[in-house]
Amino acid sequence: MVRELQLRVSPNVAASQEMLAQFLEKEHGIDASSVNHIRILRRSIDARQRTVFVNLLVRVYINEPPTEDLFVPITYQDVSEKPCVIVVGEGPGGLFAALRLIELGLRPVVLERGKNVSERKRDLAAITRQQTVDPESNYCFGEGGAGAYSDGKLYTRSKKRGNVEKILRVFCQHGASANILADAHPHIGTDKLPKVIANMRDTILRCGGEVHHQTKMTGLVVHEDQVVGVEAIKLTEGNTCVFHGPVILATGHSARDVYNYLQASHIEIEPKGLAVGVRLEHPAHLIDQIQYHSREGRGKYLPAAEYSMVTQVDGRGVYSFCMCPGGFVIPAATGPEQIVVNGMSPSNRGTKWSNSGMVVEIRTDDVEGESPLKMMRFQEVLEKNCWRQGQQQVAPAQRMADFVAGRNSRDLPPTSYAPGLVGSPLHEWMPGSIASRLRKGFAFFGQHHHGFLTNEAVLIAIETRTSAPVRILRDNISLQHIRLKGLFPCGEGAGYAGGIVSAGVDGERCAERCAEYLAAIH
Repeated sequence: MVRELQLRVSPNVAASQEMLAQFLEKEHGIDASSVNHIRILRRSIDARQRTVFVNLLVRVYINEPPTEDLFVPITYQDVSEKPCVIVVGEGPGGLFAALRLIELGLRPVVLERGKNVSERKRDLAAITRQQTVDPESNYCFGEGGAGAYSDGKLYTRSKKRGNVEKILRVFCQHGASANILADAHPHIGTDKLPKVIANMRDTILRCGGEVHHQTKMTGLVVHEDQVVGVEAIKLTEGNTCVFHGPVILATGHSARDVYNYLQASHIEIEPKGLAVGVRLEHPAHLIDQIQYHSREGRGKYLPAAEYSMVTQVDGRGVYSFCMCPGGFVIPAATGPEQIVVNGMSPSNRGTKWSNSGMVVEIRTDDVEGESPLKMMRFQEVLEKNCWRQGQQQVAPAQRMADFVAGRNSRDLPPTSYAPGLVGSPLHEWMPGSIASRLRKGFAFFGQHHHGFLTNEAVLIAIETRTSAPVRILRDNISLQHIRLKGLFPCGEGAGYAGGIVSAGVDGERCAERCAEYLAAIH
């Protein structure tokens, strides 16, 4: 017999099959000795009250072994002789577009300006050790995109747009833990995700697709308002080349050269609202104490605590973004004279610190000008000002309570940010519309979460890459550009996604519409 049950149990019971079986016997009258296996289908933590519970949806196998697989793997076919589709960008949007094209019987040719996921590691290390940023290989550019070395969080609210469960199953098929199929806030981890990405690339190659690293798109090949290919440069050799086929453009939220090219080529784009602020870093134990309502913190059976905070200040949202429990703050600049910060966590979320972006909503009418690139220029000015306050990649920072009180910090606490911190009056040099809203937002969060507003926490500037500053205009049905046929703006960089999973979903949708387009013209 197989039964599915909703359970509400203590953390220690949730961590043990034996104790779960005993709970089932006591609460549901199921003989514990008859339980062969308990499969957890859904798992979430409820820490709203002083006593923390774990909510589980379980499948109980009574007097029989589990028979069905956790998921049915996708069969990817040989497409080596099939029509080509050019996929520009090998982040989640591009990777999932390429894999879906293979399912549909098309041959993806993937162009990625950065290095493969393994070789990227040396360039990331150089940012910390030598304070140098390779503009083609960094935390944003390279195989896997911005998510490869910045956490691998898979939580999304975009379930109406596509099959989120399928995205998670594809990750599992390529080596991610099956826990992501059950967890309410699934997470692969920065230490595990690169191998998963490499496996996805190997699937593309094994099926007859192509992946070209250090190959940078320089332009689109357009014939009578139809995109028929891509011009590119091989960065290692310096020679140019042309790839022919319709184009899925999935270049990510930091490909500013692409946005400049689109505007200069009169390809329709528009400015898009974003959010700007800081990375807020607390001791992880303090966040555990606050969220789990216990001086002992998380204890033996609970994970590093997460939080999600949001309020309205002077007509704009102030909220936490990309919360990284037990994680690191990382340098995410993509060029010279920039300081940009982001966050990540390893799979065990085991560091001494927890951080999140704390950001203020910026609408397009908050920034003067009519240019489609005005939000991008706004980002660039902030990042350069931050660089001037810091020292190369050493980031300007201020203790949290000092920032709210408008006073300089005499010193700074230990930090996970490897390049280091330098004390700076963020409350003075950040734009007043941002700084004042952050100060009021922090005061509000401190009132509702005792201990959160503290000088044990530090603000690290500046967080600007929360989303794309530009939207590439496309038709809602065909997903093609509003004027150029055969061009499919895709994912976060095109303004249609916000994270790994939603970008993956959009990549699949673009692949499906591209297949329909090719079928219609042949």
